[in-house]
Amino acid sequence: MAWLITKYLITAGLVVGISELAKRSERLGGLVAALPLVTLLTLVWLYLERQPSERIANHAWYTFWYVLPTLPMFLAFPWMLGRWGFWGALAGSAALTVLCFVLTAWAARPLGVVLLD
Repeated sequence: MAWLITKYLITAGLVVGISELAKRSERLGGLVAALPLVTLLTLVWLYLERQPSERIANHAWYTFWYVLPTLPMFLAFPWMLGRWGFWGALAGSAALTVLCFVLTAWAARPLGVVLLD
């Protein structure tokens, strides 16, 4: 139980720390947020919990494919924000990400990458 609480505290602290950094510097906050810190932390948690190497490798592999459809959101959100307000931009960005995810899953399937069953 202590291990689980430690994981929660470190992971939550990372998110809070990045949001606090972003308040002080948009560029530095964006840079740190763009780093795959959560993924790296997840890989460390999996390793420390003695998960098989194949599971850890698969996590990194699928993370790559799942990140691709999220990238257009970062371009669309600022554009939507000025036109639709925060909540509209957030909803529009989420919808765009879902659409991009479905398209990525469809395009990746002929390559042997199955993202949706």
